[in-house]
Amino acid sequence: MQSINVQFFGLLVVAVLFVWFFKRIGLPPILAYLATGVLAGSHGIGWMAHTHEIDFVAELGIVFLLFSLGLEFSISRLMAMRNIVFGLGSLQVVVTSLILIVVLYCLNFSLLTSFAISIIMALSSTAVVVKLLKETGELNQRRGQLAVGVLLFQDIAVVPLLIILPLLASSDSQSISWALAFALTKGAFVCLLLWAMGKWILPKVFNEIALVRTDELFVLTTLLVALFAALLTYMFGLSMALGAFLAGMMLGESHYRHQLEADIRPFRDILMGLFFVTVGMQLDLLYVFSNGLFIIGALLGLLILKITVVAISAQLMGERRQDALACAIMLWQMGEFGFVLIALSGQQQLLTSDQTSFLIALGVLSMAFTPFLIDKTPLILKRLGVLKRASMGWENEPKSSALYSNHVVICGFSRVGQTIARFLKPEAIEYVAIESNPILVQEGKAAGEPVIFGHVKQKDILKCAGVERARLVIITFTEFEQTQIVIDAIKQIAPDVKILIRTRDDSQLEKLKELGVTEVVPETLEASLMLVSHVLSMSGVPMSRIVRRVSKERRNRYKFLQSFFSGEHIDSDENNSDRLEYLHVIALPDKAFAVNKSISELNLTKRRVFIKALRRQDREIDAPSDQTLLLANDILVLQGKPRRVERVEHYLLDGIE
Repeated sequence: MQSINVQFFGLLVVAVLFVWFFKRIGLPPILAYLATGVLAGSHGIGWMAHTHEIDFVAELGIVFLLFSLGLEFSISRLMAMRNIVFGLGSLQVVVTSLILIVVLYCLNFSLLTSFAISIIMALSSTAVVVKLLKETGELNQRRGQLAVGVLLFQDIAVVPLLIILPLLASSDSQSISWALAFALTKGAFVCLLLWAMGKWILPKVFNEIALVRTDELFVLTTLLVALFAALLTYMFGLSMALGAFLAGMMLGESHYRHQLEADIRPFRDILMGLFFVTVGMQLDLLYVFSNGLFIIGALLGLLILKITVVAISAQLMGERRQDALACAIMLWQMGEFGFVLIALSGQQQLLTSDQTSFLIALGVLSMAFTPFLIDKTPLILKRLGVLKRASMGWENEPKSSALYSNHVVICGFSRVGQTIARFLKPEAIEYVAIESNPILVQEGKAAGEPVIFGHVKQKDILKCAGVERARLVIITFTEFEQTQIVIDAIKQIAPDVKILIRTRDDSQLEKLKELGVTEVVPETLEASLMLVSHVLSMSGVPMSRIVRRVSKERRNRYKFLQSFFSGEHIDSDENNSDRLEYLHVIALPDKAFAVNKSISELNLTKRRVFIKALRRQDREIDAPSDQTLLLANDILVLQGKPRRVERVEHYLLDGIE
């Protein structure tokens, strides 16, 4: 029997290949994960056993998804959406369930079976819809908010449904009312507990963690908080996903929100992939093929019914027609909690084995078709006459919630970053700063500065700062290794954005240019220019001439300042010695090889060393021409990298190549 390690390795290999292939042909990764599950499950090749442990790990994907979704919402925002959550959400679930109960009862299903099937089909998939909304950036659009509001109500409704189904099987109405009252009491208590912890405990915990400035500890704490909240609600008999959502919502009001989401995202995406694999493992292709016509008919019926109910309900609540229809298309599928209710109904003998298989096939296929329908929503609405054109999609679209556009992004809000901000503000140039020091972030926010807590090397944080819409990005720290990582992340998000960077010296000037940096400001050379400006001014040189000389040097990228006399420490810094060019002085004795030869004859340019100046008796010649003949006792100022200058010196004196 294969070990669990070999099974997971095979699963990983197939998942990587399928995701790559599906992306190449323009299909969403969700379908790749479902296909992986179909292939790996007992109804496919069957090398992967579908166990309770795998289901639990996969459910963590939903936990992290709901945690990151909670970060998008605050208490005030959720209260503002209460009409959607409890109005549209309850209307959708109740109306859809009632219609399905009537239809199924007329088809000779028992009342209890009709109820079980109807509530299973009334629920939609939070995992599929929210993941697609995040990928397409529509989470903050009105249609996205409508969909999320309905999904939140459905997730809350799962809790009493998990209690009602077993009690219906026992036909004890008194037990139902008592169990529901008890469940509501527990739910209220755990929500109050999580709210108190999120308001008074978690901010202090993350303040202390952020002060340590260790990425690993911040990630571990984020995972711990999400899992603790999920397990707490699970212990009270509630949904793990509900607890994670509440924890995320409590932290959504803190300035750590963007960093928390960036940290949780890799775990969320990987585990969500595993969740969809487990969904695919439940699909029996032979059953689908043998009952294909019935399944297709049920899919079309579910599609028409849920779209009609949601669209009409949303329009009755005053929503625009295009938003109502778009939201309805998002919510037409069956949800992941439906699989939980299917298993529970089967255990309570409310569903037969054939009915269970039929619903599983219906759920998996509806999830599989959802990404395609959401992608084609503008075209569908155009065909229905709701939109005039389907190119970029949406007429009269509310503006995106992105706060920043054509602004300056300041990476690092220490003294340099704050100085830049002070000069931008009077010019009415919008800016946003990214800083990983929590104290600076707190003080900056208290002063009204647009500061985001996070690490600039993470692409999610850069996206939160709107790098792809920025006019300029300024990197204010000087560590070259960290700078390379940040530049690479910026270029992946916004290849054309201008980048201004601060460095200690010009040792990495050319390499930074190759990486795509627009301007490099070396501190050492700029300090030299400032000092020179003061020296010349105090020496009586007119300010206009000083400004012209300094400006010319900056335009020439500090060429005049990039070489200097190194003294006795030419090789003290191995890293810089091979990058910087130095000035070195040699005197030509009577018997030197270069005496009575022209500079062109010596062909020093081939050796990439140049004669910057020549001193002959009391006369100094700057940049002598190639035709200049070298004489005995001439003093040459050579410019070049250390090893090259050393070789050229031996060549000029002894003729040694």
